[in-house]
Amino acid sequence: MRKWGNIILFAFIFFLFYSCSSKKTSSDVQIKKLDYPSASSIEYFDKKLYVIGDDATNLLILDTSLNIIDSIPFLSYPGKRIPKDIKPDLEASALNADNLFLFGSGSLATRNFGLKYNLKTKDVDSINLEPLYLKIKEQGIKQINIEGSCFISGKLVLANRGNKSYPQNHFISTGESSWNNDDSFQISLTPFEDQKDTALFKGISGLCYASESDQLIMTVSTEDTRNSYTDGTIGKSYLWIINSISNKLGSATLTPDKIIDLEEIDPRFKNQKIESATVIRETSKLINLVLVADNDDGSSTIFKMSITKD
Repeated sequence: MRKWGNIILFAFIFFLFYSCSSKKTSSDVQIKKLDYPSASSIEYFDKKLYVIGDDATNLLILDTSLNIIDSIPFLSYPGKRIPKDIKPDLEASALNADNLFLFGSGSLATRNFGLKYNLKTKDVDSINLEPLYLKIKEQGIKQINIEGSCFISGKLVLANRGNKSYPQNHFISTGESSWNNDDSFQISLTPFEDQKDTALFKGISGLCYASESDQLIMTVSTEDTRNSYTDGTIGKSYLWIINSISNKLGSATLTPDKIIDLEEIDPRFKNQKIESATVIRETSKLINLVLVADNDDGSSTIFKMSITKD
């Protein structure tokens, strides 16, 4: 009897420990739903978070507690969401000094457009991305769909997302002269590793750079779509991480050093289409991130979490 009692006691302690551990994992991720459409990109600057939606008319500003503190109108349209056939589809953002760059996806001719917003002077300039996107096509990318961007070692890095009919992600490296009417600018294309199971193709949806640890953090998701224009059923989302990225930009191909299944960290990531991430702090052991999700329903979700440096 004592033997069975010890077994039952051990099972109870294990169950209690597992339950507490599961709760702790969930509580480590802060989640908030935003009454803001189609969040596609997020950046962190001077203790503020800047969120842009691919069909939104304004730039949303939050504090690090995920509270909305301001909104800046960028695009003129009478409704809350710009219709799909005319939206600029601002899918990617990147910070360089005081400037916030926003890039249209390029998946339609009306999306070869970008913005440069100075976070200190508040000046806004438009950017013609057509010469850059044309050169990318000339280099062999069949379908343009720019979904992520960041600056690494003075270079602008863009992520072109594939789909089930074109199952290939690409990185494009270039400089600012690509939109300064300078035809001499150069670009470099790097394919990401091939994915054997194209039915579950994982497309890169965002890029952010952890400068202190020299790690590239990619948001990646599955979506049931076979082109760069149509939305599909949302699948799973991941973080892919490349170490020592500044030494790998010229590589023949790239592959992640670490893959994080977000649902395994917290089940509330299920059916969340993670579009972008930004680093808000690095410690000796952790990278603190804020992520955004666009769930194709006119609202957005924002997440605050940490990942380990290993």
